[in-house]
Amino acid sequence: MINILIVEDEASISNLIKINLDVAGYSTRQAYDGEEALDIISENKIDLILLDVMIPKIDGFELIQKIKHMNIPVIFLTAKDSLIDKVTGLRLGAEDYIVKPFEAIELLARIEVVLRRYGNNDNIIKFKNISILLNDRVVKINDKVVDLTLKEFELFVLLLKNKNVALTREGILQKVWGYEYYGETRTVDNHIQKIRSKLNLNDNIKTVYKVGYRLED
Repeated sequence: MINILIVEDEASISNLIKINLDVAGYSTRQAYDGEEALDIISENKIDLILLDVMIPKIDGFELIQKIKHMNIPVIFLTAKDSLIDKVTGLRLGAEDYIVKPFEAIELLARIEVVLRRYGNNDNIIKFKNISILLNDRVVKINDKVVDLTLKEFELFVLLLKNKNVALTREGILQKVWGYEYYGETRTVDNHIQKIRSKLNLNDNIKTVYKVGYRLED
């Protein structure tokens, strides 16, 4: 799972960011000043840092210089909206610079872009509070592993990669089981029911009348 460190001295803002990241399936840590952040970074695997500029003890501009050798991507989150501050942050090595206040959906989108750039999430698909580790064939809900059979896993990944698209039972059989339709699609229905139950997705995996199934947000 991707580990994100939130470095923000205002607890209410930090907690709100944490809630949104947790829901999106990320693992989060919080620090409220530069020294605490430096300790966490030194002792833990951190994949991305959300860093406020105006934090106590060691400010954001100084902190990013201290950890530059660690090659951890940084997104500045700050109320300092002047062009000079933004250019300073980017020149110091930040991947992005977001001015407060910002919408959670924008923050999540910026995070995804940075992680793709660093190649940290090529192996991971996220949906709601579910994380799918493709290479390991592991599915987790809030960091807890859920046991899926191989075909359940492959079917769920197929639904995820075709989110909001109606897939026919016949097409699912061919892609997941590797054989053509011979008049029996009950096995698809059975696997869909198991996935719905195991992953709490009764409201998200829709039955498309006389067609098949569709995964929706």
